[in-house]
Amino acid sequence: MINICFAGLTGWTAPPILAAIDAADDLTLTSGVSRSAAGQGAVYATAAEALAAAPADVLIDFTSAAAVRVNAWAAVEAGVHVVIGTSGLTGDDLAELDRLARDRRVGVIAAGNFSVLRRAAALAARHLGHWEIIDYASDTKPDVPSGTARDLAETLAQVREPARALPVAELEGPVEARGAEIGGARVHSVRLPSFVVSTEVVFGGPGERLIMRHDPGLTPAPYVAGTLLAVRKVADAIGVRRGLDSLLFED
Repeated sequence: MINICFAGLTGWTAPPILAAIDAADDLTLTSGVSRSAAGQGAVYATAAEALAAAPADVLIDFTSAAAVRVNAWAAVEAGVHVVIGTSGLTGDDLAELDRLARDRRVGVIAAGNFSVLRRAAALAARHLGHWEIIDYASDTKPDVPSGTARDLAETLAQVREPARALPVAELEGPVEARGAEIGGARVHSVRLPSFVVSTEVVFGGPGERLIMRHDPGLTPAPYVAGTLLAVRKVADAIGVRRGLDSLLFED
């Protein structure tokens, strides 16, 4: 039986994942983290309090960019494996977390939202040297770009450095129109009502374009299967693994 602490217990993503945990024969919820529901049963205001109060093998985090760093570090310090579904951690954050996880001999999976897109884009980057990323989210999302877009840019940079367009110093007009540079690529954030979190990468070559895009629906149902897979596999390797594609694909 895998004991689970769920951070973000009252969040948008929680209900279907909690229902799936309850239905599984090998998983059990032992505590939760929610500032608004703290004190109601085994629900605590912080991850540190929850992990100290009840046994946990894995912490699942679906909170916010501001909270995930505190929660993940607290879990690793306590010797608890972590599955991160929250965006917002940078490559430097994950490198630091990896060092700590290896020291504590625990596993961390930074699941990300779009593992198939991530793998497909990495394959395309081997053959097309120019790309830019567009990150779509609701008008209330505070972090820019999204952690998914940032992770995608950093992943593609590990494949190769993207070819450069006209240098920013040579542009005419506001340079902000070209977006931010992450991993050598330009990343653009759109924030409008009606979006959940969509991610698009546009590859270009002489006379051709390849566009890859993932659009989620209006429910958190797509997060369930991947989260449970990560929970069951997180203890298999020490340190941080980025993306569910590390679990879905053999190479």
